[in-house]
Amino acid sequence: MVGKSVLVLDENTASRHFIANTLLEKQFKVSGAASGKEALVIAWRDGADLVLFDPVLGDIQLEEFIQKLRNHPRTSKTPLVALSSDSSPALKETCLNAGVSEYLVKSAQAIPALEEILTRLFGMEKPAEAESREDQETGLLIVFLSAKGGTGTSSLCANLAMNIKQAQPEARIVVADLVLPIGSIAPIVGYEGEFNLTTVAELSSGQTGAQYFHKQLPEPELWQFQLLAGSPDPQHANILHGDRINEIVETLYSSYDFIILDIGRSLSRISLPLIQKADLITLIVSPDQSTIKLTKTVWDYLQTQGIDNRKMYVILNRAVGLEGVTKTQAEEILGLAIKTAIPYMGSNFALANNLHQPITTKYPTDTASIILKETAENMIKLARLHRARHGS
Repeated sequence: MVGKSVLVLDENTASRHFIANTLLEKQFKVSGAASGKEALVIAWRDGADLVLFDPVLGDIQLEEFIQKLRNHPRTSKTPLVALSSDSSPALKETCLNAGVSEYLVKSAQAIPALEEILTRLFGMEKPAEAESREDQETGLLIVFLSAKGGTGTSSLCANLAMNIKQAQPEARIVVADLVLPIGSIAPIVGYEGEFNLTTVAELSSGQTGAQYFHKQLPEPELWQFQLLAGSPDPQHANILHGDRINEIVETLYSSYDFIILDIGRSLSRISLPLIQKADLITLIVSPDQSTIKLTKTVWDYLQTQGIDNRKMYVILNRAVGLEGVTKTQAEEILGLAIKTAIPYMGSNFALANNLHQPITTKYPTDTASIILKETAENMIKLARLHRARHGS
């Protein structure tokens, strides 16, 4: 944590100085601001590794202050921690919904709680020369798959990954597109670069360590996660070094907090070990009879491979079509509980994809956006529960 910079915003001079001195003792670099507008100027001019602020502001609306920080490229990813004398749930909810990472109430326990947050935020990374996190727990592995194309698997994978990042803003998140022969996430998020699974697989394992991915993987605008795009075309897929895929995933597994794999409808000797290793398996089904019956076949097979049904997170995606069976009927056919049902979105689902925008960004008040946010939070909890149950 030595050398990390913290901007402290508190209109109360005594409180601001106390917090600043506490942080200086911990060897942080500290700057202070006595107003919201002053804090914005300092944050954008000097940068900060974290902004710690009292959300009771006299010169700017709280939501406007947070939005300005989140919308500026210099501070869009900066962790924001509210330290408030107001313990009301309403203010806490306002802060967290607007994009604040953590909310603390000024009390005797506030400083120890703040120290824990700072350790978690800044203690996650090793020095630049380190290539793994051997002394830390490996990341949570979440796999997305389906039994049939056209179920919206890749779109839900990207959108839920983005919502996981919003729920865990301090976490490193990578999405890897393993769909063959043509990847499908890059077109959804608007990535057109040449950095993809096939180009990475051409390199040796010694060339593709943790720092390589941290520095090289693109982060598509608006989506907030790093992306390892899939094969751009069948020709590249045909020359893909398949034996490198598991090595690549292992590196990601040891160097990110969430590793989200889009496998599509591929069940193979490459994908099966990844499915078996996953902390959570997100199975996407559409409400038509044929897809559900095919999904039942896939689930029957996965059970023969030792997959625990507690790892399954089934999503019924009605966004791609209104017609079809009910949730109860789908559960009876599958023999699995459906955790989430995405409602029909009309043309909005396709439009958000065509504009390369997350659904929750394009349609923030839509019911589907609310459900996606809740689903992401539930997935995090279940993945952690399974990890705690079985160990890392």
